[in-house]
Amino acid sequence: MKITSKGLHNGFFDDCYGKRGPEISIPFRIEETPENTRSFAFLFEDKDAIPVCGFSFIHWVGWNLKRNEIEAGESETATDFVQGFHSIPNECPAHYIGMAPPDKDHMYELHVYALDCMLTLDENHYFNDLYWAMEGHILEESILKGIYKV
Repeated sequence: MKITSKGLHNGFFDDCYGKRGPEISIPFRIEETPENTRSFAFLFEDKDAIPVCGFSFIHWVGWNLKRNEIEAGESETATDFVQGFHSIPNECPAHYIGMAPPDKDHMYELHVYALDCMLTLDENHYFNDLYWAMEGHILEESILKGIYKV
């Protein structure tokens, strides 16, 4: 499985997806999917946040995606897949929270999972719930990495 993004150029995410822009969600495309894929789940995270806040910061999480492409900003408009909680839902109610590295350039990872089923989770869940729900249903995982500058 292959993941690409129109918002990633020469290894760097465009400003509009983080603190130097309107913080719209990143676009991505899924290609070369495994046979028997029924849905996709995804996680957009910042492991470089661990020394700053003590945990890998989750910027966006979703599941039951049936199509292979998400356009920029769809976190606030899409209704055909489920979006769960990011790391600070009480402070920011949006589904996607933009990249904002406080200390240095951070490497962000988009994990996409091809699943053999649809999941029964609603939007009131975190990544840990998704993680356990996907167990035994992941056909393949692919990771797209990119840097967002301080």
